[in-house]
Amino acid sequence: MNLPNKLSLARMVMVPFIVAFLLLPQVWGHYLWALLLFLVASYTDHLDGKIARSCGMITSFGKFLDPLADKVLILSVFICFVKLDLCNIWLVLILLFREFAITFLRLVAVESGKVIAANKWGKSKTVSQIVAAICVLLFQTLGEFGIVSAAAMPALNLFGNLLIGISCVLAVISGIVYIVQNRHVINQIR
Repeated sequence: MNLPNKLSLARMVMVPFIVAFLLLPQVWGHYLWALLLFLVASYTDHLDGKIARSCGMITSFGKFLDPLADKVLILSVFICFVKLDLCNIWLVLILLFREFAITFLRLVAVESGKVIAANKWGKSKTVSQIVAAICVLLFQTLGEFGIVSAAAMPALNLFGNLLIGISCVLAVISGIVYIVQNRHVINQIR
């Protein structure tokens, strides 16, 4: 259990707190607290990879844990967005399907002793999801403190959904790329 893997686990541990802040509007500044925790969790994603690469701490466990921690973080926040009427459910369903499919592919690969690490498409998808979530949380924080008028919120929410939609497109593209690059793993299932 090296430092990068501990950071990935820390990211997963932060998720229930982010969800709690999102879903407890009676807490003062709940969107702000969720945003701040999400920023810290997102930074651990950047940090764990940087440390693992620069210090030669890349492990098979880390290659599996890091994307799993990303999925738990992002999907938890997006599911909360659906509950809060900040995101279209179809976008989240597409993301859920993609994530389950690629996780299944990774599990099958592990069975045969292979690890499917994140590629540039997967990383782009994750970055786009993080940016979309940060924007949605920031917009809600601005609305919560009256910095943005209630009249402007529908436009900001629409923009947030557009960003999530873009991340969905990248998710589908990256999913297709993973499947094509790892079709030998799929062939083992038959």
